[in-house]
Amino acid sequence: MRFLVLVPGNSDSEAGRMPNTELLAKMTKYNEELVKAGVMLAGEGLHPTSKAKRVKFAGGTPTVIDGPFTESKEIVAGYWIFQAASIEDAVDWVKKAPFGGGVQIEVRPIFEAEDFGKELTPELREREARLRRQTEATRT
Repeated sequence: MRFLVLVPGNSDSEAGRMPNTELLAKMTKYNEELVKAGVMLAGEGLHPTSKAKRVKFAGGTPTVIDGPFTESKEIVAGYWIFQAASIEDAVDWVKKAPFGGGVQIEVRPIFEAEDFGKELTPELREREARLRRQTEATRT
């Protein structure tokens, strides 16, 4: 199973303040453990919302909204994609992350093709599989 692990933003990440060398070293060590265990499929930090845009779909015409965004509960500063046997295993890995200060990390299962049942027809499954192969080929 794959999981999206969301790291929330805070006033420091929104101000564009980079983590110190000590935290970067701890995160690098943690990421190395994840990769060595075959858990981490991807992971990145995100720029502050002052550099972001949102696209709102309403009334038939998409509207672009420039950042920054003030709702701090909606700000994401980074993410990982984990591969784990269960959500409990993914959570166990998150518990090892070098965070403190009341940070709450969200772990969400990612839909797999089989989750969509018969609505994802064999033709749509093949098209989806082709797209995955194409995107994977562009990453290498």
